[in-house]
Amino acid sequence: MTDHETTPAPRYSLPTPRVAAPEGYVQDAKGRLVPEQQVKGAEALEDQTVRIIMAYAVELANQIDRFYHHTQLDLQTFLLALADQYGASKRGAEGKGNVTLTSYDGLLKVQFAVADRLVFGPSLQVAKSLFDECVGEWSADARPELRAIIADAFQTDKEGSVNREAVLRLLRLEIDDLRWEQAQAAIRDAIRVIGTKRYVRFYSRERPDAPWQPIPIDLSAS
Repeated sequence: MTDHETTPAPRYSLPTPRVAAPEGYVQDAKGRLVPEQQVKGAEALEDQTVRIIMAYAVELANQIDRFYHHTQLDLQTFLLALADQYGASKRGAEGKGNVTLTSYDGLLKVQFAVADRLVFGPSLQVAKSLFDECVGEWSADARPELRAIIADAFQTDKEGSVNREAVLRLLRLEIDDLRWEQAQAAIRDAIRVIGTKRYVRFYSRERPDAPWQPIPIDLSAS
């Protein structure tokens, strides 16, 4: 759909050695030049294997990056053509929202999605204490699944981040208790949007009445 004349420069590359190793020498992790014959066979084989894999990985990463760029251009071109067809303003037709495109035969689908990147402010801790108060007071009357949802929401991972989906799930639970409602309000106040992330997902199916099968390509960009 587009001529793809604006292909971006390669985004990924292999590192350049700090010093140029003369023939018969290799550079170690400390930047020292070591004669090749002093490198153990297993280390030389490991080095060769890593370099072969990484060369393919960098090439593939740049190919995916170009594909993502061209895919966004194709979406923008389609939306601009659509706006022109209906005589609409072309402002806002840059593909910034959630869009699903389907082939005429109903067997191919491309989804463009935009999701907010969220973090939680300090009032999230206030929400946790209020939820704990509620469950602690209800004790025997509190359903086990409710306790599990709360525990899951505030359990941190290795980076110290809470489970975002589980925290937001608490906002959908309607419980007639003032503290519960205050806890939900504290969560809403804690939500901070720090950016957006774009995703492109691909699906196909054998028949129009068959379920969609995803084509697994990790295609996203900030």
